Amino acid sequence: MQLNSTENSEFKPICQIITPVGMLGYGFDEALTHYELSRLVPTGIPTAIILDSGSTDSGPQKLALGSMSCPRSAYAKDLDKLLRLVHTFRVPLIFGSAGGDGTDEHVKIMGEIIEEIAAEEENKDYAFNTISLFSNINKATILERLKQGRLTGCGHCVPPATEYEINESLRVVSQMGYEPFFDAMNANPDFNIIIGGRAYDPSPYVAFCVYQLTRQSNHLSTEELYSRLGGFYHMGKILECGGQCSFPKSHGAVATVYENGLFDVRPTDPESMCTPLSVAAHTLYENTRPDVLRGPGGSLHLDNSKYEQLSDGKSVRVSGSVYLSSEADGKPYQLKLEAARIVGYRSMFMGSITDHILVSQIDKLLARVKVYVDQQHPEIAGQWNIGFHVYGKDQYTHAGPGQLFIVAEALAPTQQLANSIASKARVGMIHAPYPGQKATAGNFGFGLGGLMEIELGPCAEFSLYHLMDLVPGEERLALGGDGSVLEGSLLRGTVSRIGKGVINGTNGHIAVPEVDNKPPQRASASPQRSPSPPNQAIQKSETLSDLCRIVRSKNAGPYEITIDAMFASKEAYEAVKSSDLLSASNVAKAIGISEEDIIWIGFFDPAISFKVTIPRVRSGKKKSAGGFMENDIHGSQEHMGLASLKLPEGFNF
Repeated sequence: MQLNSTENSEFKPICQIITPVGMLGYGFDEALTHYELSRLVPTGIPTAIILDSGSTDSGPQKLALGSMSCPRSAYAKDLDKLLRLVHTFRVPLIFGSAGGDGTDEHVKIMGEIIEEIAAEEENKDYAFNTISLFSNINKATILERLKQGRLTGCGHCVPPATEYEINESLRVVSQMGYEPFFDAMNANPDFNIIIGGRAYDPSPYVAFCVYQLTRQSNHLSTEELYSRLGGFYHMGKILECGGQCSFPKSHGAVATVYENGLFDVRPTDPESMCTPLSVAAHTLYENTRPDVLRGPGGSLHLDNSKYEQLSDGKSVRVSGSVYLSSEADGKPYQLKLEAARIVGYRSMFMGSITDHILVSQIDKLLARVKVYVDQQHPEIAGQWNIGFHVYGKDQYTHAGPGQLFIVAEALAPTQQLANSIASKARVGMIHAPYPGQKATAGNFGFGLGGLMEIELGPCAEFSLYHLMDLVPGEERLALGGDGSVLEGSLLRGTVSRIGKGVINGTNGHIAVPEVDNKPPQRASASPQRSPSPPNQAIQKSETLSDLCRIVRSKNAGPYEITIDAMFASKEAYEAVKSSDLLSASNVAKAIGISEEDIIWIGFFDPAISFKVTIPRVRSGKKKSAGGFMENDIHGSQEHMGLASLKLPEGFNF
């Protein structure tokens, strides 16, 4: 392969990418991003602003109802700042999964917001060549693939797809790979903005790297491209979360990507730094396993990845990451489909119980309340449900059992019926008799916010989280006849000009506004920048948590929970690893599941960490995130069983 430069290709940078924040709509520091761009752009290395905007973290509700992860005003505020940076520095802006779920409707809304900003008088010089990519999938196509046996669950916990649930799905999106973004860039090399529909998180990052690599290299073979995709995907998986890979955790990050697939990563926050440990640990985050990450068209293998601290003390160089295509693995190219359906309507009420006599027999009272509600609705037996979230059980004060806080949730086919179920249950909570009762005026403290029952509206649950086999080429796009559309067998795109100014090219040498030599000072602490941990010296290690700097849980998709334990020292890590403390049987017992239900368990040496991934369970059944009786949609409160695991007597290292 020939390069367009005589430089040593091993360290020839092909692009620079800045991600101001891990999620569009969350807000970011414009001055800090401006400062970074003022130093990146004059290097002449192609530079882009790339962000992710999507997640299933907030459950199925937005996908079912067509709502967005953040208010429209939050996206407008971020885009206003981003467009100012695009206009000033002539760098492209690329983001995927518009609005959170990446539906076609939300791609269009993002375009409308950009049009509104560009139409403002103070922005009369704005002009952007804008590409919109759409990833909604026709249900007829999905039903056909189902009949052909070419639709499988994404993970062990995902039930088989059914024709009924596909038909009930209100909209279906697919997680695009990098190819549609790359095709759009190739077809429109003067693009300024790409608004992506639902996409695999690193796809826009990989696409920009591949685009720059192919522009700067001659006769790049498929084999040579694949040898670099490992680094590109690994970089994208890290950068899409912004400064999550730094310590302390911060807002944004910058990557420099090299021709051979190596990349350097550093935080934008001057008070944070990346370390080999913090960067390696990022692949634990919300993934089923840390060493193999699967996506559209292939998988990323990190077994042999290396992490090197650079001399600035803030940057880490990553190498050795390997990409394996689906074809090489003997599998078809697959797209992940996501959809949700409405299963009913909800209403809720909440309040507290302080009477010691009642607290000790709360389970029996709740059972009687359900019987009472059933008696009041004989005409709809079996068509409704009610559940109770009970907080404070088994807690005691010097005077006896502690106060309980109860949230009741009713589910029914109509909102009117859900309201009735909740109302009757609340009455039962207040007035039901119980043995030893002395407080006869009422059992239940209620009326928070001045409300008795609270209508919650439609209740959604995931109906599709499945992999659909593609025919070769269905993942691609091509420019249509008049140049204003991108066409594909499954995916689509449009090309438009937004704004009345003069289009300027991107990634060239420009006159950069003068800025201070030092980064801007932060006026106040950011909620997305974590403080340094408190200095809490532990005299004697008694639990697993005492040996760790981080113990956390997080959803790994809608059907799984993953728990990470990152050790405070290599000595502690090696001592635990060489023992049977974290054997499958001990871990299963600690977190309250059967050993057979463990999806993945193991140690991860690069981050001196341990991980276990388990099914998401609610009310004793395997369930997807969100829906009726959900109380931890993020999955972030499921780690305490492992954190509290007692160390063996005399355990030392």
